[in-house]
Amino acid sequence: MTQTPPPPGDMKPPAKDPRQPASFDPVSLGRMLLREARTGALGTLNRESGHPSVSLVSIATDIDGAPVLLVSALSHHTKNLGNDPRASLLLSRGGKGDPLAHPRLTLLGSVQAATSESHRRRFLARHPKARLYVDFPDFSFLRFEAERMQINGGFARAFDGPAGHILSPEALEPDYAELEASAIEHLNADHPESLALYAQKLLALKGRSWRATGLDPHGLDLACGDQVARLAFETPIRDARSLRLSLKKLADKARAGELV
Repeated sequence: MTQTPPPPGDMKPPAKDPRQPASFDPVSLGRMLLREARTGALGTLNRESGHPSVSLVSIATDIDGAPVLLVSALSHHTKNLGNDPRASLLLSRGGKGDPLAHPRLTLLGSVQAATSESHRRRFLARHPKARLYVDFPDFSFLRFEAERMQINGGFARAFDGPAGHILSPEALEPDYAELEASAIEHLNADHPESLALYAQKLLALKGRSWRATGLDPHGLDLACGDQVARLAFETPIRDARSLRLSLKKLADKARAGELV
């Protein structure tokens, strides 16, 4: 199903396709695949032959959901992008059984240099081992500007439309960036038991040393070693007050043993 992009600033939820299961929500699924991903298949155009070229890359997300990549100037994909910034990015959750039975998300767009301190902070929160090489002179960050999204969520669960459906551009406002940074610091320093409670009771995940790695209007990103998780909010978070209320509500659910 192909959707026509709505006017800027008027990104309404996509219309339901009656041929698809009523439970299929491409926006929620797309956000989850985007925010949970640690690696992706990056497609670039070979600078010499023009052929499609695919590389495995580590990714995090900017506060608005745009993928952030840490790349070396020596790699083929970085050289390709220097010649033509157009790219695609395939994100897949994977799992047991038939690989094609698991949902995946493809983003189409282009890259640009990422120089904000938040790009570094959020990437290292998702990939702490990258501290070993992040300051090498040939490494730099790129931000993937997604224009289209394509989801394959299994049989009769497909969507093709504007990537704006799963992004949160309002999170790029300076006030929100300050809220995100302070909230992450506060949660990790003062409420590690709550983070473990969310992961264990709400998401049915193992591990005790869970930490918050990112916050955006639609959810909280968590990590424990190489495990990553996404805790979605029922309603978008706009300010500190709505964040406190949502986290308290989630904690109450966790103590009551409810899964989200």
